[in-house]
Amino acid sequence: MLAYLSTKSQFLNDASEIADVVRTAVRDELGLTISRESSEFRSWQNSLGNAMFHVLNSDAISDDVGVAIEYRVRGGRRRIDMMLSGYDLLGMRKIALVELKQWSKVESSPLAEHVITQVAYGHREQTRHPSFQSWSYASLLRGFYEVVTSEPIGIAPCAYVHNCEDDSVLRAPDLASLLERSPVFIDHEMLKIRQFLATEVPTGDGGEGLRVLEASPIAPSKQLVTALQSMLNGTEEFVLIDDQKTAYESIMSYVTTTTQDQHRTLVVLGGPGTGKSVIAVNALVSLLAKGLNVRYVTKNAAPREVYRQKLERRPGSQDLTNLFMSSDSFHGVERNAYDVLLIDESHRLVQKSGFYRNLGDNQVAEAIAAARVSVFFLDPNQQVTWRDIGSIDEIASYATLLESPLEIQELESQFRCAGSDDYLAWVDAVLQISDDPAPVLAGDGYDVRMAASPSELRDLIFEKNLSNNTSRLLAGYCWDWRSKKDPTAMDIAFPGTDFAMQWNLTKDGSAWIISPESVREVGCIHTCQGLEGDYMGVIIGDDLVVRDGVVITRPEARAKTDGSLKGWKTALKTNRAETLEKCDRLIRNTYRTLLTRGMKGTFIYSTDPETQAYFDRCLGGIAND
Repeated sequence: MLAYLSTKSQFLNDASEIADVVRTAVRDELGLTISRESSEFRSWQNSLGNAMFHVLNSDAISDDVGVAIEYRVRGGRRRIDMMLSGYDLLGMRKIALVELKQWSKVESSPLAEHVITQVAYGHREQTRHPSFQSWSYASLLRGFYEVVTSEPIGIAPCAYVHNCEDDSVLRAPDLASLLERSPVFIDHEMLKIRQFLATEVPTGDGGEGLRVLEASPIAPSKQLVTALQSMLNGTEEFVLIDDQKTAYESIMSYVTTTTQDQHRTLVVLGGPGTGKSVIAVNALVSLLAKGLNVRYVTKNAAPREVYRQKLERRPGSQDLTNLFMSSDSFHGVERNAYDVLLIDESHRLVQKSGFYRNLGDNQVAEAIAAARVSVFFLDPNQQVTWRDIGSIDEIASYATLLESPLEIQELESQFRCAGSDDYLAWVDAVLQISDDPAPVLAGDGYDVRMAASPSELRDLIFEKNLSNNTSRLLAGYCWDWRSKKDPTAMDIAFPGTDFAMQWNLTKDGSAWIISPESVREVGCIHTCQGLEGDYMGVIIGDDLVVRDGVVITRPEARAKTDGSLKGWKTALKTNRAETLEKCDRLIRNTYRTLLTRGMKGTFIYSTDPETQAYFDRCLGGIAND
C-alpha cells in the first residue's frame, strides 16, 4: 500500500517538512499513528529530509522520477523505505529500492548476512544486513507481484547507511555475492548512490510504475514455482507416507473447493513424528503451483529457517525467504490478504506479538482473518511456554467468531523414533504424563539408553554424528546463557568432568540443528521444536526430578535467561494451584518434546542421581548396547 507518492521535484519541495508529510500520509493511507517523539519520525527527518534530499537534489536524476516512501508490502507489515520509478536505457520499467539506515557504527555478526548495531541506551542488537533487507524486498516483489514478471518491471535494490564512515563490516569479503545483487553505500558515498540511481532509473515516469506495482495481482511467479518443484522432487525427507498423503490430499481438496467468497479453517492434529511439517512443506509447493498466494508460518524461527535452507540447497534454488513467515506478521494486515496460511507448530502461537509483546490482539485470530483458508498443524501436548495459547478450543472459538467453518483432520501414524509407538508410550509413562505402565522397549529397533555421565552422553552423540552430521545434544533450559555476552564462557559445565559446552544460536542462529559444527553446542526447546535428527542426547536438568518414584517439576530451577515460564511467579500470588499445575504441564511437555526429536535413538542423562536411577529402572535394565 502506497503512503507517500510523488515525483522527485515534489519530494525536494517537501523535504524541509518531510517527516510531518510522511507521518500524515502513513496515518491516512496505512492507518498507523507515529509519534513526533519516536525514533521513526526522527529517521524520516534525517534519512529523507537530509540524506536523500542531497542525493536526489541533482540534474543527474530526472525531475519526474516517481518517489514512494513507506510502501507497505501487500499482506504484511513490512515497509520499504523509499522507491524510485522510471525507465532504464532500454525503455523497460524500472523500480529502485533504497533501504535507509542511520547507523553510525556497525559490528560484525557471527550470523550470515547479519550485523550488530548499537540502539537505544547502549543496547546492541543483531539485525539483518541492510543490503539483505533491500534484496529480500526485491525478491518478494519478483516472486509474488504478477506485473513484475508479466510486464516486466526491473527491480534494483540497494542500501544507504548514510551516517557510517567505516565500510569494513558492511563490505566484508564474505558478503561479495550479496553486495553484487544489492550494493551498500555509506556516509561519504553520496555521489556513488546518486550515480547508481541515475543509472538504474535514468528516465522518469511521474510515478506510474509505482501505481502499476500497487495495482498488481498477487500470485507466485512461474520461475519461483518451477524452482520450488525441482527442489522438492526426489528429496527423500519430503516424501509423503501413509496417512501423511491422506492429510495432504485432504488439505489440497479443502483449499481447492473453497470459493473466493468463502472463509474456512482446518486443523491437522498429530503427535511427534507424524509428519506435520512434511505435509505443510508439500502443501506449500503444490498450492503455489496452483497460483495461490500461500505462506508457511511458525512462531519459532528454527523450523522456518531449517526448511528454507534445506530447500535452497537443492538444484535450481531460489531465495525462499519470503515464503517462510513468523506468526508475528499478521496483525494489522488486510482481511484475506492471503489465499492460504499453513501454520506449523501452531500450539506455539501466542496472544501478543513483537519483542515487547505489545502488538496485535491474538495470533490465532490474526491468522484466520489474514487468509481465506487457514490450516493449523497442532500438537497440544507440545505447548512449552507460559504464553502458548494454540489449542483446538482457541482455534474453534475464533473460527466461529470470524465465520470460518472449522474441520479437523487427525494423523495417527508416526515415523520418527523408528516408528516405535512403544517408545512414545514409554516417554509419556516415564514422565507420568499418562497413567499407563512403561512398556518394555526390547527389540523394537529404537536405540534408547542412559548415559552414566554427561561426558559419556556427549561422546555417544559425537560418535553417532560422524556418519551424516544429524545427531545433536539437547538440554532442559536450566543453565544461564552466559556465552551470549561472553563468547569465551561455557554455559553448561559439570564439575569433576571434562564436559563444558555452550548453548547454540550464537553462531548459527535458527539453523543451528543443521550447521556442520553445531554438534559441539547444546540445543534447547526453542531451537529444536518441530525439527529432528538421527540421534539426540538429552540432558534432564534440575527442573524435573523424581522423588520416591514420583515425577516432580521445579520451575524455580529454570535459568534466569529462559523466558518460557516468564510470569509464573506473579501468577503464583493470585492462583497458586492453577499456576503450579500449568508449570508442571509445560515442563513435562518440554521434556516430552526433547525426548522425541531422535529418529533412530535417544540417549539420556539426568543431573539428579535419583532421577537418573529412576529412568534407568524404567528401561528395565535392557538398555541397548
